Amino acid sequence: MDVRIADHHDIAHLARLLWLHSAPAEQANQSTEDFAVDLATWWASRGDSHVAFVARSDGTQVVGMAWLALVPRVPRPGNADRQSADLQGVFVASDERGKGIGSALVHAACAHALHLGASRVTVHSSAEAVPLYERLGFASGREFLRTPTE
Repeated sequence: MDVRIADHHDIAHLARLLWLHSAPAEQANQSTEDFAVDLATWWASRGDSHVAFVARSDGTQVVGMAWLALVPRVPRPGNADRQSADLQGVFVASDERGKGIGSALVHAACAHALHLGASRVTVHSSAEAVPLYERLGFASGREFLRTPTE
């Protein structure tokens, strides 16, 4: 398995995985090819704040991805370049799950965020993925609050 930072050559793979990770109603809105065009445009304008990682199982087929959003934080005296990171869109193709690919993607994204100076990495997870994140050292905390949802 190979995990690396994605580049523009990976757009079609990333679009395919994001499309697979979407609800059927979302998939019906747009083909993967058209979505790849939109994703490329979106990412081109956010390249400084969003880093994608891809995992290849056999050296060619992209089977997993993770997105890392880098978020500037309000400066503190002596530290004007504070930032945190949010792990987003971690997904592994269903036939490749259970092989450590998700863990490898999370490790790579977190290591990259910390290397860039992020003070923390957060994740808003689905209920099914919580055990994975807890195994990797993430912990729930009472200090994380959100607005009520409908």
